[in-house]
Amino acid sequence: MQTALTIIGSIIVAFVLLSFYSRWRMKKLPVVSDNAKILTLTNQNFNTEIKNKIVLIDFWAEWCMPCRMMAPVLNEVAETLPANMKVGKVNIEMYKGLAQQFNVMSIPTMILFKNGKEVKRFVGVKTRDFLLTKMNEQK
Repeated sequence: MQTALTIIGSIIVAFVLLSFYSRWRMKKLPVVSDNAKILTLTNQNFNTEIKNKIVLIDFWAEWCMPCRMMAPVLNEVAETLPANMKVGKVNIEMYKGLAQQFNVMSIPTMILFKNGKEVKRFVGVKTRDFLLTKMNEQK
């Protein structure tokens, strides 16, 4: 009985240590700068920027580790898009009203707009190919 408790206790301690180590590693992830082609969206320019084109908008926050993981993926997506398709980002800490307007409950949330109307929504980390496929479906 005591051996079983010792083994279970060791497993729990190992899990806790692994959890702390993982969080420490995630915090050390470098912040990736946005590609020049990515639109920084605000309350003032949001409606204008999504009009008459296909736009994938990332609702994110600086403290969100999955959001930081998505930054290089979104940079790649933005680099490969034609002129009538764009990638935009909304910092939910700065523009809480936009996050509330589109019922963003968790981040990263990416919403695909076509001609100013929401057509698809994705939550969580996605691949470049997945995002490009979903955007190209809207052509």
